[in-house]
Amino acid sequence: MADDKDVLRDVWFGRIPTCFTLNQDEVTEREAEPYYLLLPRVSYLPLVTDKVKKHFLKVMKAEDVEEMWLEYEGTPLKWHYPIGVLFDLHASNTVLPWSITVNECWTQIRLHINDNNFPDRDLLHCTSNSVIEAHFMSSIKEADALKHKSQVVNDMQKKDHKQLWMGLQNDKFDQFWAINRKLMEYPTEEGGFRYIPFRIYQTMSDRPFIQKLFRPVSPEGNVHTLGDLLKEMYPAALPNDGEQKRYQVVIHGIEPLLETPLQWLSEHLSHPDNFLHICVIPTPTD
Repeated sequence: MADDKDVLRDVWFGRIPTCFTLNQDEVTEREAEPYYLLLPRVSYLPLVTDKVKKHFLKVMKAEDVEEMWLEYEGTPLKWHYPIGVLFDLHASNTVLPWSITVNECWTQIRLHINDNNFPDRDLLHCTSNSVIEAHFMSSIKEADALKHKSQVVNDMQKKDHKQLWMGLQNDKFDQFWAINRKLMEYPTEEGGFRYIPFRIYQTMSDRPFIQKLFRPVSPEGNVHTLGDLLKEMYPAALPNDGEQKRYQVVIHGIEPLLETPLQWLSEHLSHPDNFLHICVIPTPTD
């Protein structure tokens, strides 16, 4: 892969300032103060919210707590989506993470503990970190099947798989990328991966995401761009000539140029699960 470590670091260390507040319906022994935390974009909520749970347990009976789930403005947050994807999909038009006023505009997340109305239709249960690890490694393997016919991940030893997971879990950039770099390599003569692992999310659809086969280079040898991908997979995201832009195409909180090569995006802006997560959201009207 192209050696652009600064981009990789910027992606890895992206943070979202967050304010957790306890659902007012929860029974507490005293008033629950909000809890503030900088959430890593590339991680998963259950990996980084232990402090949040401990904070609110101080005002509750610990024996009454079985499971914690989170929501934003009434929408349950899927723990198996990367945190950055959740923010871009549900909150980026209200609080932009790169704004100079970010310290004044905190994402409000309501916390539900031991709620009998667990949203089973929207969320998977997550009882331990081993559930997250299994999901993460399954995504890694799926991505490598698309990129290398599973050859790279199958050639790795079990300790390499563990190092990928521990690097993510412990927020260790160098530990993770020492192994993940292998998953980003390809023969020079091929010009890129076999297929690009991607998922396109939309708030306007009941469909969780779009995921199909798409090559980084056309049969004629032309480099495919982000615009080429959207044109084939989700043309409604692109404005017609003379039409006002209706949607933002967001990856890691930014809008990449549609002319950006898809292979470069896959190498540099994929999440640790090796998928390129693309959010298509309505353009703000104000």
